[in-house]
Amino acid sequence: MKYKLLNLFTFLFPFLIFSQEQGLDQQIDQAFQPISDFFSAVIFFNVWHDPDIPFVLVLLVGSALFFTIYFGFPNIRFFGKAINTVRGKYEDIEKHGAQNLYGEDGIAQGQDLTNVDIEDHLVSMENDLAIDGDIIDTIRDESSEGEVSHFQALATAVSGTVGNGNIAGVALAIALGGPGATFWMIVCGLLGMSSKFVECTLGVQYRDVGEDGTVYGGPMYYISKGLKERGFETIGKVAAVIFAIFCIGGSFGGGNAAQSNQATIVIKELFNWQSTAAGAIVGLVLAILVGVIIIGGIKRIAQVTEKVVPFMAVMYIVACLYIILSNFSLVDDAISLIVTEAFNPTAIGVGSLIGVLLVGFKRAAFSNEAGAGSASIAHSAVRTKYSASEGLVALLEPFIDTVVICTMTAIVIIIFNFGGAFTYGGDGSGAVLIDGMPYEGAGITAVAFAEYIPYSNIFLTIAVVLFAVSTMISWSYYGLQSWKYLFGRGKTADMVYKLLFCTFIVIGAAASMKSIWAFSDAMIFAMVFPNMVGLFFLFPVVKKQLNRYLDAIKLKYDAIED
Repeated sequence: MKYKLLNLFTFLFPFLIFSQEQGLDQQIDQAFQPISDFFSAVIFFNVWHDPDIPFVLVLLVGSALFFTIYFGFPNIRFFGKAINTVRGKYEDIEKHGAQNLYGEDGIAQGQDLTNVDIEDHLVSMENDLAIDGDIIDTIRDESSEGEVSHFQALATAVSGTVGNGNIAGVALAIALGGPGATFWMIVCGLLGMSSKFVECTLGVQYRDVGEDGTVYGGPMYYISKGLKERGFETIGKVAAVIFAIFCIGGSFGGGNAAQSNQATIVIKELFNWQSTAAGAIVGLVLAILVGVIIIGGIKRIAQVTEKVVPFMAVMYIVACLYIILSNFSLVDDAISLIVTEAFNPTAIGVGSLIGVLLVGFKRAAFSNEAGAGSASIAHSAVRTKYSASEGLVALLEPFIDTVVICTMTAIVIIIFNFGGAFTYGGDGSGAVLIDGMPYEGAGITAVAFAEYIPYSNIFLTIAVVLFAVSTMISWSYYGLQSWKYLFGRGKTADMVYKLLFCTFIVIGAAASMKSIWAFSDAMIFAMVFPNMVGLFFLFPVVKKQLNRYLDAIKLKYDAIED
């Protein structure tokens, strides 16, 4: 027995020493680093060198530009209609159909039924009235498909995109590419509005509705069903499976590990926690919290996010506005620097115009996920009879995420750095020295906030954690829908995914920012390849559905005016 114990101790001794020297967090990071490097190298293969231009970025931005031109700049033309759709101004026609309400024999009789109870209106009419072949009870029930409202779907999707890409991602972009990266983030966000419109319209158009009313949608459904309609069934099936695999990876990476990573950074800084296992411990607490929430499914997620996301976004925007308005005389200088540096970058290591452009595009695409297809999973659950209505709602996401929130964060950091707090470009990996201490990601934003807002470390920690948790619970839904597509809709399969998801929360919290964000970038951008297959085959369907929705709105207002 003593001999066996001695052998066992001899075997374990090197591991015990290794554990003491490195700590749990570093062990997890070293184990995860090769995985991160492999996926990053595979996904970001270059089509041009010096500077390196990844093919996936060319595909993403080029496609967004194509859709913007093809649909006649929907990001500008339909911005007002998108807001009105979220406000519920067209809710009546989306529930019951424009012809049923406002057609030649419609029940509206020239009255605007937006804020009118349809059943009360019907009671005032003859009980046996039939309209266009639909009896009254049928008209009442036509809104049954779908689980959430436009606002809830938008809140769920925004919570998946508005996250630490807005706080840590922007800081990373500026640290690497300088102020000019902000300009290209805005451009990418504006173009991304068109991609979001296309993919989210398709998400509703080709969704599946279960016997219990549960909605299953997203790129795996519109790719497989849409391509089958066009005689490319095999290509559709293969592309859909590939997307589902990458989406699961995206839910583990950008929608999970990257979020817990940044939440852990600010929590450790707030409490000055230096333990070598601090990341793993914080990750375990976050995993328990998120695990409790995600058991409820999309309806509970919608209920949580529709309350948390507006509060979270408003709280962060107010803080940014306070800093910006307190330094209003510097705002024009900041904007001037953003534009100038976009075309003549001076950040160390960024190189030419192409270099800063790539930094901005990469961070914007990671933040708003336009073109990746992920948001269409949440938007597919909306209650509507017109798929394009949700496409219009979805185009607001990149605007909120990138054009508004990311730009505010950037201006705050740029104003802070007018005093020469750090050197743009840093060490080339995203870290900069401030007062002799290295900072990266959310840590840079935290220092900038601390300059102007007392106790901002507490405020920003709360904001980062709220962003992280809301993003994780939304992405858990995205990943679960892809998991169901591959492995079926059983409870056991669901639980396996949720346990894996929670495991990656711990990995993200323990590993380094560099390895986690490289993996997260790779997983998010990998989804672009199969998603674009679907978008380029099916964009004529989107055009048809857009015209159908616009005709319905016109029919309504023509009837009211008459």
